[in-house]
Amino acid sequence: MPEPTEEQARQQISEALGAGRPIVLAPGPRELPAEAPPAPDEEWELPNGMAWVYRGEGNERLTRPVILADGFNSGPSELPFSWEFLENGPYPFISELRRRGRDVVLLGFRERSASIIDNAQAAQAAVQEAISRREGDAPLVVGGFSMGGLVTRYALADLERKRMNHQTALYFSYDSPHRGAWIPIGLQAFAHYIRPLNAAFSDQMNSPAAQQLLWQHISEWNGKPETHEDRTNFLAALRRVGDWPNIPRKIGVANGAGDGSGQGIRPGTLAFAGKGLAVVGTKLYTQGSGDGQLVGELRVVTIPKHEIRTPAFPEMDGAPGGTLEGFGILADALNEKPPILGLKSEAVLRAHCFVPAVSAVAIRDIDDQAKLHVNINGLDPSESELDEFKVASQNEAHTLVTEELCGWIIERLPQ
Repeated sequence: MPEPTEEQARQQISEALGAGRPIVLAPGPRELPAEAPPAPDEEWELPNGMAWVYRGEGNERLTRPVILADGFNSGPSELPFSWEFLENGPYPFISELRRRGRDVVLLGFRERSASIIDNAQAAQAAVQEAISRREGDAPLVVGGFSMGGLVTRYALADLERKRMNHQTALYFSYDSPHRGAWIPIGLQAFAHYIRPLNAAFSDQMNSPAAQQLLWQHISEWNGKPETHEDRTNFLAALRRVGDWPNIPRKIGVANGAGDGSGQGIRPGTLAFAGKGLAVVGTKLYTQGSGDGQLVGELRVVTIPKHEIRTPAFPEMDGAPGGTLEGFGILADALNEKPPILGLKSEAVLRAHCFVPAVSAVAIRDIDDQAKLHVNINGLDPSESELDEFKVASQNEAHTLVTEELCGWIIERLPQ
């Protein structure tokens, strides 16, 4: 059988990338759980979103609502994944809340990669729905995981600007990137490099939410890393509503360690390598400091190989913080394709820092090596924009639901 032409090979790989599970960088389970979640007690249709309500033990009606907003991903929020993430991980957060008589409102979005401001409409509607359905006058608890913490932060602050009573006593964020998030520039470049073959990965990296969340972003594989205009505009929109809600107590947790210890990742080392014929030569490296750092070599089907270099950045991949298996997700997705297509890959390093700890607790910016590795535990807590925060005892997966962090939040719920 004759070898396929380059055009035929591109077509075959395009079809393979479009089939099966897409390449999507997001935390949490990627496979549907074997057991379906229980049916919610209520379901709410909301502008740009939806909510699934599980009443607290002994509550015949909504009584003490806790709104938990979903985070960044692609496509609509799905109840099975939200339930699996919050209930069947290391700590059964939903059950523990309900056992204490709290009504759990799982807030989802029609498109998780949409603008944070657009999805804040769903959060505001959920707050208003909870108030209208609530029996009694117990105050609300409102917050979210990752991007969900920013969605609810903006939503509550905007309601206050409009002089609308949100009746929320406690706002919380769970590993939310208040000062920005990080996806390696090499990963972003690979996403855009394969866009002519399949645009899904690139579309996620160029989505409104990604552009608003990421400290540094590129829109094209050979683009210059910079703070995207959408992020600048989002931060300006936050300032217009006062940056934070003022009425509720504001708390937050980080999945990153607070002692300044990093991930043990050496800068400039190989993190991902293409092994199959179609991607051999593709290599992604961890971020090093200094100008002109090589973070990627890209080759997919075509003969030329292109280098990706960055200006002077901190060593972001190894910073203390909640981690994302970005390199691992990419390798897993490519390795699921038929081996005959030559997409076999290896994640030499699976995870990198995604939300630096200093960002999650809003105590430092993330543009400097010393800031990233500051000993948060040794700082005056009043330096944070949050009223109170907690960091994990070690660096762990972004938004990992643990007893250490969730138990701390539960202890602070209003009576």
